[in-house]
Amino acid sequence: MAGKRSKLRKSAKGRECQIRIPGVCNGNPETVVLCHLPGGGMGAKTHDMFGAFGCHACHDVVDGRARCNESVDMLDIYFLEAVIRTQEIWLEEGLIHV
Repeated sequence: MAGKRSKLRKSAKGRECQIRIPGVCNGNPETVVLCHLPGGGMGAKTHDMFGAFGCHACHDVVDGRARCNESVDMLDIYFLEAVIRTQEIWLEEGLIHV
């Protein structure tokens, strides 16, 4: 998929952040992108199916570029809940199928 943005990535534009870290989330849909599971390293992203809509501020925390007062375990929970909410949106819109 080099050089191409998937339909799932494109679907993040203008969306509500689904990560929603309290005290971090900027609530600005203009900054939302598809965030991937952390730990893959640069260029080793997981499949878009396991991404979540996230604002710039939440994305920075999830990727470790910024810090907050939440534990790593709690950040994992926020992210995994966001993946579920994002997948629910995609299912409703027919972007993914079961």
